[in-house]
Amino acid sequence: MVEEEGIRVVRCGGSELNFRRAVFSADSKYIFCVSGDFIKVYSTATEECVHILQGHRNLVTGIQLNPSNHLQLYSCSADGTIKLWDYIDGILIKTFRVGCELHALFTLSCAEDSVFVMINKGKPDVFQLASVKLPKSSSQEIEAKELSFVLDYVNQSPKCIAFGNEGEYVAAVRDFYLSVYFFKKKTTTRRNFDDEKKYTYTCLHWHHDLVMDLAFSVTGSSLLSGGRESVLVEWREAAEKNKEFLPRLGATIEHISVSPAGDLFCTSHSDNKITIIHRNLEASAVIQGLVKDRSIFTGLMIDPRTKALVLNGKPGHLQFYSLQSDKQLYNLDIIQQEYINDSGLIQIELTKAAFGCYGNWLATVEQRQEKETELELQMKIWMYNKKTQGFVLNTKVNMPHEDHITALCFCNAEKSESSTLVTASKDGHFKVWILTDDSDIYKKAVGWTCDFVGSYHKYQATNCCFSEDGSLLAVSFEEIVTIWDSETWELKCTFCQRAGKIRHLCFGRLTCSKYLLGVTENGILCCWNLLSCALEWSTKLNVRVMEPDPNSENIAAITQSSVGSDLFVFKPSEPRPLYIQKNICREEVLWGVFVPRDVPESFTSEAHQWLNRSQFYFLTKSQSLLTFSTQSPEEKLTPTSKQLLAEESLPTTPFYFLLGKHRQQQQNDKLNEALENELVQLPLTENIPAISELLRTPAHVLPSASFLCSMFVNSLLLSTETKSAEENPDDVDMEEEKESDDSDEENNFTEKIQDTNNTDLEEDIIHQLSKSEEKELKKFRKVDYSWIAAL
Repeated sequence: MVEEEGIRVVRCGGSELNFRRAVFSADSKYIFCVSGDFIKVYSTATEECVHILQGHRNLVTGIQLNPSNHLQLYSCSADGTIKLWDYIDGILIKTFRVGCELHALFTLSCAEDSVFVMINKGKPDVFQLASVKLPKSSSQEIEAKELSFVLDYVNQSPKCIAFGNEGEYVAAVRDFYLSVYFFKKKTTTRRNFDDEKKYTYTCLHWHHDLVMDLAFSVTGSSLLSGGRESVLVEWREAAEKNKEFLPRLGATIEHISVSPAGDLFCTSHSDNKITIIHRNLEASAVIQGLVKDRSIFTGLMIDPRTKALVLNGKPGHLQFYSLQSDKQLYNLDIIQQEYINDSGLIQIELTKAAFGCYGNWLATVEQRQEKETELELQMKIWMYNKKTQGFVLNTKVNMPHEDHITALCFCNAEKSESSTLVTASKDGHFKVWILTDDSDIYKKAVGWTCDFVGSYHKYQATNCCFSEDGSLLAVSFEEIVTIWDSETWELKCTFCQRAGKIRHLCFGRLTCSKYLLGVTENGILCCWNLLSCALEWSTKLNVRVMEPDPNSENIAAITQSSVGSDLFVFKPSEPRPLYIQKNICREEVLWGVFVPRDVPESFTSEAHQWLNRSQFYFLTKSQSLLTFSTQSPEEKLTPTSKQLLAEESLPTTPFYFLLGKHRQQQQNDKLNEALENELVQLPLTENIPAISELLRTPAHVLPSASFLCSMFVNSLLLSTETKSAEENPDDVDMEEEKESDDSDEENNFTEKIQDTNNTDLEEDIIHQLSKSEEKELKKFRKVDYSWIAAL
């Protein structure tokens, strides 16, 4: 049973990778980027996340390599600490407590015992650049209170601060002013760019929109620039005529970084992506986080097959994001048109999506409206192809409705005989689409056609949903909820509270399947009983998100108030909430979804049992993905040092089974028990020093593989002097006999088993080997395995 702990809101992944400039390792093998409260270490060759550096208690705001040791990394955070990491092993070395909120970090090779940080002076928009002396101590946590201010009134963005060659000076810009501080003279010079003085400068023109970042190459011979055009421009020798381009990078370039070796560049993009680029301006790798550059119209969905989070991705795409590995799996191109990055252009938007029939079907809706009377609407239904392991377009319907589609849903009942899709629209109709045979003389095929059109007094249809068994369809028409029989499409009953338009609609599940829940725009939560066709209960609650748990009767509702968002978990059969948590976040919550757990939890507290079978995720207005957990982020993510344990990290390979992760749990078969007792037992691999050292020693300090191979193989071999607990010493003599009478050997072998059974085992009956089995056993005893030692 899980111990009772407080449920807290934690960042579950999908944090911004583009919050700060990425940093390369000295050998260009790794790239570091901040990600919420963590620092992620990626391989530049494989794009895989090799380490997650965790320890900060708040947003990480800056990272830099240690100038005196390029195998170490500094980081600063809003929690007021500076941490030093060994990024090769993912180990925290030291923590320096500064005591004030830190907003950026800078390091200099000439200042080994200090770093530079950006701090807030107390006012919201006033920042200072200060030097922090890092004292030397053997303890892991050290106070670092000695600060000296360098520049006052600087810009909050670290891109507006740069240090000169060999650390002679530091320059910072804010508004129209440039401030330069000289460390040797300890003087500050300020220049105003907005006056009539003439300065010596070079003008390089190509960008037609805002330039977001600049970076020089290591040698200083080239200047890199990028912005909203999604094009990286290299100005060689700072000349306008000598420029090279890397176009079509997909989204606005926000940061540009250069590796210390000069062989790699990287760009951070507004869609939460990092592109690694070779010196010859060829993209070599892409590290894609949760795409956050677009509005989320589709809401949060779970792919029934991959259990991935599905929502709007890059323009015209659905992104499939793994919550377990915190990485994007792939993008599905829905609109299938080239995206043109122009702020004034009306784009085609992917507005609705829904999975059906256990992930076999996917319905999407896309629209474009340049004028009020010129609506372009298209619905596509995709079929999952097992051969290609992806979705293939099956049916395309132009203008399925005459106005915007407000909702769509599949009938996902287990006993449903036919596949059914329902769409609701502002045109006052809802349409029922069914899967029909579309075969011809050339091939067998299926397609979707409209089977029924329903309406209610020409009101706009706003929501639709099926009951758990698929027998009823609920469609809301502004303030009225209608219930339809899915067999005959006959209107059964209506509910009306006259409390505003229906914003959300959902059926209860399992034991609460007889209830229907609705939320109105005026902040009323209603629960109707479908058996009595009457209002069961209602309450005043400004619900912005309402999601049913597919594995229980629980409903999660998130409300919005002036101070933040609150969570209520309840069952439709009881108006009293099972769980309430106030102020889950300060901003508005837009979407939520329950994700079924692979392994159910077991909480003792009744208030926490709603987390047993599913985990609830929600997305805020700033597109932060959060969840509820009884574990802190440090506990939720396995530390890298613990990942060195072989039993938890090895894949399912022969070596994995050799380590005994999946030893047989049930030993009910008496024959197997007898053989295990009679034959020599393999020693437990976790007790072998060679394997322990091999798995627990950092890879970069291990000797060569050729040296370790013989030691490792020898450790797996059985010594001739090793005997199992159940083995009789006389068995050794028996193996050394080369020729003897078969009958004598059989009798001796049987007697030895009986003696062992009487002295060491508590079992009453031991399986007796037959003569043929004993002969086979003798053959194996005579086989020479000494050749393995020579490997």
